[in-house]
Amino acid sequence: MTDSIPVTVLTGYLGAGKTTLLNRILTETHGKRYAVIVDEFGEVGIDNDLVVDADEEIFEMNNGCICCTVRGDLIRIIEGLMKRKGAFDGILIETTGLADPAPVAQTFFVDEDVRRNTRLDAIVTVVDARHLLQELDEAHEAQEQIAFADTLILNKTDLVSADDLAAVRARIRAINPTATIRETTRCDVPLDAVLGRGAFSLDRILEVEPEFLTEEHAHAHDDHVTSLSLTSDAPLDPDVFLPWMQEVAAKLGTDILRMKGIIAFQNDPDRFVIQGVHMLLEGDHQRPWKDGEPRVSRLVFIGRDLPKDVLADGFAKAVVKEPAVH
Repeated sequence: MTDSIPVTVLTGYLGAGKTTLLNRILTETHGKRYAVIVDEFGEVGIDNDLVVDADEEIFEMNNGCICCTVRGDLIRIIEGLMKRKGAFDGILIETTGLADPAPVAQTFFVDEDVRRNTRLDAIVTVVDARHLLQELDEAHEAQEQIAFADTLILNKTDLVSADDLAAVRARIRAINPTATIRETTRCDVPLDAVLGRGAFSLDRILEVEPEFLTEEHAHAHDDHVTSLSLTSDAPLDPDVFLPWMQEVAAKLGTDILRMKGIIAFQNDPDRFVIQGVHMLLEGDHQRPWKDGEPRVSRLVFIGRDLPKDVLADGFAKAVVKEPAVH
């Protein structure tokens, strides 16, 4: 829907700079009004007091780490906002630093009213360049926040050396090979790099075909969260691929944080785009393949302890085999 309200989710580990980014969005001259939803960890809200005194209205969810209860809060807040449609141009949701962004993202799949009135524009993750490597080794949440990101704000780059920054980027890419990375100091990033990106939408997903989708990633660390990229130059059989994807979502969905892909089906003139969050899948035909455009299928899984051999085997079974020449 063209009049649906864009929603940007801001996530990131403790102290990465989420509130700094939120304040930057609220204070820059862009002529737009945002409703802000802040998820608080614990009974007493603190982050709200750190947000600048702007015209925007702040809504708090005080149920601790984002879970199904908070999803219910989120649905109720959004339903209330929809009664005042036209009073604001977008919704910003800032999660607690200890949150898994999945339940927020799932809200925009599972609730029909929310889905009809809003669209998830992007999940933006802010990471601390100086402390990220240590956080990744110690906190699963830090890994999962990177895994969910459509856009990564690599913040505090002025506090690390060029070599350390390269190491941080490599570690991020080992977890999430598809997100856009913007390097910043004090979250000084153009707002059009964060807002209105359509990064979560089916129309934009993997539109730009980064080379790293087909690269092999060497994992120097035994990370809890990793990615798997699968490609095929031969077309796929939809009667095999689509049931397999449903089976993967049902059996492995709790461990699959994000899944994205562009698929070339046999005898299909259109690109089929599929994406998922945990057990929720969404797929549709996007646009016709362009003349001369390589009809390559690309599927990326980001998740916890992925059974890579099993996934690669299932993908291979969906590839249409050339008929034997007699």
